[in-house]
Amino acid sequence: MKAVNPATGELIRDYPEHDASQVKHLLQRAEQAFRSWREVSFADRAAMMKRAAQALRDGLNEYASVMTAEMGKPIAASEGEVEKCARVCDFYAEHAERFLAPEPVETDASRSFIRYDPLGPVLAVMPWNFPLWQVFRFAAPALMAGNVGLLKHASNVPGCALAIEEVFRKAGAPEGAFITLLIAPAATEAVIADPIVRAVTLTGSEPAGMAVASQAGKALKKTVLELGGSDPFVVLSDADPIEAAKAAAVARTINTGQSCIAAKRFIVDRSIAEPFEAAFVEAMSKLKIGDPTDRSNDLGPMARKDLVGELHDQVKRSIKAGAKLALGGEPLAGKGYYFPATVLTHVEPGMAAFDEETFGPVAAVVRAKDTDHAIELANLSDFGLGAAIWTGDANKGEALASRIEAGAVFVNGIVKSDPRLPFGGVKRSGYGRELAVVGIREFVNIKSVWVK
Repeated sequence: MKAVNPATGELIRDYPEHDASQVKHLLQRAEQAFRSWREVSFADRAAMMKRAAQALRDGLNEYASVMTAEMGKPIAASEGEVEKCARVCDFYAEHAERFLAPEPVETDASRSFIRYDPLGPVLAVMPWNFPLWQVFRFAAPALMAGNVGLLKHASNVPGCALAIEEVFRKAGAPEGAFITLLIAPAATEAVIADPIVRAVTLTGSEPAGMAVASQAGKALKKTVLELGGSDPFVVLSDADPIEAAKAAAVARTINTGQSCIAAKRFIVDRSIAEPFEAAFVEAMSKLKIGDPTDRSNDLGPMARKDLVGELHDQVKRSIKAGAKLALGGEPLAGKGYYFPATVLTHVEPGMAAFDEETFGPVAAVVRAKDTDHAIELANLSDFGLGAAIWTGDANKGEALASRIEAGAVFVNGIVKSDPRLPFGGVKRSGYGRELAVVGIREFVNIKSVWVK
């Protein structure tokens, strides 16, 4: 398992993979840990989770540097991600007991109620793009609910995977309460099938989600899937096109555009399309790209060399189909896996930039005839993760949110994940939810108790 620096293409370190016997031993450790951890009080679990938050903050430079080295995230963004992980630990430490408190229900019994009991070891199959955040937003609620965590991380971020395990070890979690499995994707099916694993959560691509859901289905195990997105960024005729364009540049290039909830299709009312496009191209052109350890740079490299090729192919196919290249469009020469901020205009349904998820700093601008057409275009996608509506009338935006097919709609704001709000999608963006109260209840036994 190799960690390669995408800024240089150089090998950082080669990590030995766990073989089948090691994996079996680690699963047994997780099972043993669950038997005791499930009996630990919420107060003691919360104390551990608070220590995990502190360990993250104490090790901010170390953990941020590992992320930047392994997947190319600009260092300031890596530092922000570490702090966000600490916040989700604090959030569930403070709220888990209330979220999972027994709920009385009036029935014909003397007493009846719903209680929320842990399931057991939960396997998390996680991606490389937010290598700490994606894991902690699963781990914090799962462990606070009394489950234990097993992590199969993306193969290009093994150092991040081990760093997360280290955080929980520093926090005093029982041995086996959180375990990193250094295994290849091909070895994941056997882990899912093992009776010790009680449920699976995955954040990743459509193909990965379909494979894991199929494997878990065969084993009759609960799954939560957070998959891709082609998020619409709808700009209505009454919006300020200049301000919307400035926000659009940020929304498209968060994490160098490698985010499932990054805005990807910019659907703009044709009455303001020209000023929006001009301002958007200007804002995107000002973004600096280069060494992710240099704080003056806004964009880092793509995480892997093959991702550059895939993105470039999508751009070329879109142009061939009639899209206009307004900015960028070609990989940068030299060391590292760099693709510049790119804007395509006159994009229409049927083009790669409209129909497919573009996982990098490529923006597709689409002109809409009117508001109804804009909503139609927004929904004309196999995906349904997030969406944004920009308008001068917030009440109108709120009303239109009900017509958008997505797991989250932000009015006059950039889509983001927040521990206080459920996170997940519809259609081919997956099912189930993370975060908030519904997230912690995904991996529990919702048990009815009836007492006469």
